[in-house]
Amino acid sequence: MTQPPPPPPNQPPQGGGFGPPRNEPPQPPTPPSGGTPNLGKAPEPGYGYPQTPQTPPPAPQAPAGPPTPPAGGPQPGYGYPQAPPQPQPGYGYPGQQPGPYGQPQQPGPYGQPTPPYGQPGQPGMPGQPGMPGQPGQPGYAYPPVTVPMQAQAGGPGGGRKINAQLAIIVSAVVAIALIIGGGVWYASSDGKNDGKDDTASSGGKGGEGGTDQKGGEGGASSGGEEKVPADPASKMLFQVPAPAVAKDDNSVVVSGSWLTDTVYAKSGIAEIVGYDRDKGSKKWSVKLAGPVCTATRHVTDDNKTVVVHQPAMPTKTKTSHGCSQVALIDLDAGKTLWTKTAGDQPMTFNNVTISGGTVAAGGNDGGVAWDIAKGNVLWSPKTTDTCSDAGYGGGEKLVAVRRCGSYDARELHIQTIDPKDGKVISEYKMAKGIEYASVVSTNPLVVAADVGDSAGDGSGISDFFSIDNKTGKLLARISAPGDQFAAECDGITEMENCTGLAVGKDRLYIPTEEHEASGGKSYSRTNEIVAFDLATGKQTGQRADAGVDYTIIPLRMDGGNVIAYKVPPYDKGGQIVSIDGGTFEQTTLLENPATEAVRDVETSMSPEYSEFIYSQGHLYMSEVYASEPTSADDKEYLVIAFGTGG
Repeated sequence: MTQPPPPPPNQPPQGGGFGPPRNEPPQPPTPPSGGTPNLGKAPEPGYGYPQTPQTPPPAPQAPAGPPTPPAGGPQPGYGYPQAPPQPQPGYGYPGQQPGPYGQPQQPGPYGQPTPPYGQPGQPGMPGQPGMPGQPGQPGYAYPPVTVPMQAQAGGPGGGRKINAQLAIIVSAVVAIALIIGGGVWYASSDGKNDGKDDTASSGGKGGEGGTDQKGGEGGASSGGEEKVPADPASKMLFQVPAPAVAKDDNSVVVSGSWLTDTVYAKSGIAEIVGYDRDKGSKKWSVKLAGPVCTATRHVTDDNKTVVVHQPAMPTKTKTSHGCSQVALIDLDAGKTLWTKTAGDQPMTFNNVTISGGTVAAGGNDGGVAWDIAKGNVLWSPKTTDTCSDAGYGGGEKLVAVRRCGSYDARELHIQTIDPKDGKVISEYKMAKGIEYASVVSTNPLVVAADVGDSAGDGSGISDFFSIDNKTGKLLARISAPGDQFAAECDGITEMENCTGLAVGKDRLYIPTEEHEASGGKSYSRTNEIVAFDLATGKQTGQRADAGVDYTIIPLRMDGGNVIAYKVPPYDKGGQIVSIDGGTFEQTTLLENPATEAVRDVETSMSPEYSEFIYSQGHLYMSEVYASEPTSADDKEYLVIAFGTGG
């Protein structure tokens, strides 16, 4: 089944994940009982609201036999099953790889094979198939556990099932031991420990996501630059109202947000505005000829970035003028340095990025690159070639996704290229039939793809590919089934548009889907962040728990640590935590107010659908689409900002 064609400009891209569908503007969630809050939108059910079932949950049933593992190779050991995810778009970050299809089950930590979800447990547990978890969740399995003989009521062949409560307690204790052991194993067996990245973070842990977690006495967390505040409690710094949208427009793209030492900059409708980092007052405004189509998240060392925009404002008779204008923006001076087009009839670009002094933009007609300093063309599409650069990934390296062959026999080449002239440094050819791919990290090089449309959830990810930048050799391939993991990418048009991922220190960090929380109150939900080794494709055994009624999502790397956002329950504020790359201990860097009015504003945005930037005690959340309010009483925001006291 082929992918749909790219969406027209100013239309949300197709996709799926946790949030509203990409082809529709987000709808305001229904507020909890008690009236409409006086600020923003109510928190969205599903992110922590207790839910009352209509009927009691069914008792767990023993499976008839081992389920068939999903196509795509070995089943991860620490992902958890959950209800089908809600579709949702995003603005992206990196991810990564597994082993070839058909390989035997990959061993987990300590050499134990990890069974698929719901598969019968190890021998020595008679009558205990699948190690069922809590009521209402048949087949919810911890890693395989061998129960001591004295706990088996008669031992092997005794014919009597062990006590269900005892099984759950034993499995939970062993699971905790595995988690702790996994952290110790990683720190001691890495072989590359430099004494910096594998040490514990200073400050408190963030295991349960509660308000009693503090951030220590100040200083920097291990392996990163983010300072740990003495008190992580934040306050709302400012809000920027959503721009007015014409009644004829369903939604207008306002993607693009950047943070420098002096300003927080954000795209509006046909403009980019620089705001004071703390007060939100306007410092400058750059006017554009038409609405923004797409933007890179990358910023040069001297604070320049790039956007693609339309050459004119849409009208009733012409709703789009094409995304043909590539503009270099100076975020310090607040001005456009140059604007470029390509082709006799200007080409349309779907994506744009920056790397090594080069701006590179790609689209259906191929790729073009310009020198940042003067705007000179470095390369343009080859007219004699059957391949074309569909898009680029930037940052530390420049990587091209090159499409070759006809639409029904496509082959993708992942090329690390020289940003000065486009010369190919290394190349990895993906298997034929993979139609789209996303560059989630360029150094280390990690690519995501939905192989055979097997993800099944619109996430655009069934597998990650870890590739050697220098040789183009595939290091590992990681299977990431859509029903177990919550990251997503849009590889159809925007090659860098991935969310819910982080890549660094030879690790891929991705969140599991939400599932019922063990040990919590009934019907509570939670999830985890798990780590994969990019060299082997195996899970490291590390896991960072969100805590009951929280959902944890990676935002980016900070040295060897992971910066993550915790989506709060209905009665708490969201949190930013730093996850130590060695121990996986969590340190709370910021916790937002739990007052109803502030919660309503915060939960109107999500890291999967909106743009989140955190740095040194400041958290900025912003929309990527602006739409007409559903009612006159609704208060819509383009940006909301939080900050700690220091």
